[in-house]
Amino acid sequence: MKARITPRPDGPYRLTIEDGSGSATDILRGPGGEAYPVAQEVFLCRCGASKKKPFCDGTHRTNGFTSQPTADPAANRRTTYVGREITIFDNRAICAHAGVCTDALKEVFREEGEPWIDADGAAVAKMIETIDRCPSGALGYALQAEEAAESNGAATVTVTRDGPYAVMGAVELVDTAFGDGAKRARYTLCRCGASKNKPFCDGSHWEIQFRDPGPA
Repeated sequence: MKARITPRPDGPYRLTIEDGSGSATDILRGPGGEAYPVAQEVFLCRCGASKKKPFCDGTHRTNGFTSQPTADPAANRRTTYVGREITIFDNRAICAHAGVCTDALKEVFREEGEPWIDADGAAVAKMIETIDRCPSGALGYALQAEEAAESNGAATVTVTRDGPYAVMGAVELVDTAFGDGAKRARYTLCRCGASKNKPFCDGSHWEIQFRDPGPA
C-alpha cells in the first residue's frame, strides 16, 4: 500500500492511497483507534477550525489560515548528547511535546537543568525503548557511532486527542523538506493551525489549548 499526504498551500492535507490497494481511511484512525467511513481520499483539517474535525470543511478559506512556516530555519537542527554506551540525538524544532520521554524516563529526559538529556541516566535498553516511542521522530540514537536504522512499518495516520496527526510507516509526505535528522517514517503534522514549523507540529497546540471534542 503506497500512502501519500500532500499538504495543500493554505489548505488541508490530502491523504490518498496511490496504488489502488485500498482506501485512504484504511490507514486513518481516531484517538481511540476508531475507523472512519470508507473514502478513497480524504482532506484533513490543519487550520484547527473545521466543525467536521478531523476532516476539512473549507473554514481555512475564511479564517485567514496560512500554511507558511514562521520559525527560524536555523533552529531546526539536531543536538547530540554523548553517553558512555549510547549517543542520543534530539531536534527540538519538530518535538510535539507528547511527553513520552519525560514521563517514561525522567532521569534521562529532564524537564529542569542542563543538559536536558543525560545519556548515562538509565539502562541503554530502556533509553532505546523510550526513543522508539517518540511520535514526532525528534529523538534518535546511535550505538558505537552507528545510527540506528529507521523502521518502515505499516502505514498509519492517527488523529491524536487534542493534538497532531501522528504518522507512522510508509506514508510519503509530498513536497516537504524535513528537518535535521528527522525521520521519514515517523512524524507529527500540525492540525491546530498554530505551529510555527508547519506542516510539522511544534507543540503549539498546548499553548493555544487546542481542543477537538470529537463527533457530535
